[in-house]
Amino acid sequence: MVREPEAESVDGVSQRPELEGDETEFPQGQAEILNRVDHVLAVMSGKGGVGKSSVAAMLAVALRRAGKRVGLLDADITGPSIPRMFGLSGHPRMSPLGIVPVKSATGIKVISINLLLQNEDEAVIWRGPLIAGAIRQFWGDVYWGDLDVLVIDLPPGTADAPLTVMQSIPLSAVLMVTSPQDLAGMVVRKAARMANALHVPIIGLVENMSHVVCPTCGARLPVFGPSSAEHTAQRLGIPFLGRIPLDPELATQCDDGQIERYDGGVMGPIVDEVLARMPKEKVKPLLGRGRGGGEGVQQRGA
Repeated sequence: MVREPEAESVDGVSQRPELEGDETEFPQGQAEILNRVDHVLAVMSGKGGVGKSSVAAMLAVALRRAGKRVGLLDADITGPSIPRMFGLSGHPRMSPLGIVPVKSATGIKVISINLLLQNEDEAVIWRGPLIAGAIRQFWGDVYWGDLDVLVIDLPPGTADAPLTVMQSIPLSAVLMVTSPQDLAGMVVRKAARMANALHVPIIGLVENMSHVVCPTCGARLPVFGPSSAEHTAQRLGIPFLGRIPLDPELATQCDDGQIERYDGGVMGPIVDEVLARMPKEKVKPLLGRGRGGGEGVQQRGA
């Protein structure tokens, strides 16, 4: 389970979420060695409010529909939303192999801090080191088993949580998400430079909430102004993979916990691009810890 020091407890906030099932202790990091995850794809924006979590969820659903074995790691520890989108309320189980993720209706394996809380409305008031520790456990202590792709929903920004993911988890690539405004593009460029500085490949850029389709005439209405996504991708030297419209039906399905029922046809071509551009080599477990703060060093192998 997620471990944190007594000194960090806060009155009225659940500080020790419990796992259901076998309480057998297992060596930390054992699950990471046993897991066979081919590719790890982080979804990143740098800016909040661009719908990154819904894009990560739709990406996982589209990959599953394409016949892939998919996991979804919610790394947004203080603002988790993935379980609600999938209608998940059960708690992960403990097994001798590690923490067992909760499966969605279509078989996507999901782990999130909200699945460890007694009530989804409880606040997680943790400092950066505890958040980083939880993220590392979601990779190293969770028994993901065999996966073709593990999608990681990153929190916004370029601080502790994204840094922990990029230094502690062997990422195959990052998918950047933006919205039409140039302001969003500016913040996304910051996040992209963070990925470049840490030598994490960027697979491409997706524009979310690009437009609204008029239900009467079918015209595309740019409700957030003209798009700057292609210009942003060009400035970063990365592929522009496509646009996702602002769809009230998606919001309804997410609120109802039925995102796997959402048509999401627009994600098909994006997933094709993602799979075509995914690095060919498969990830390997982190072999030891790097210097400086005990962070891992990225390891890849064929």
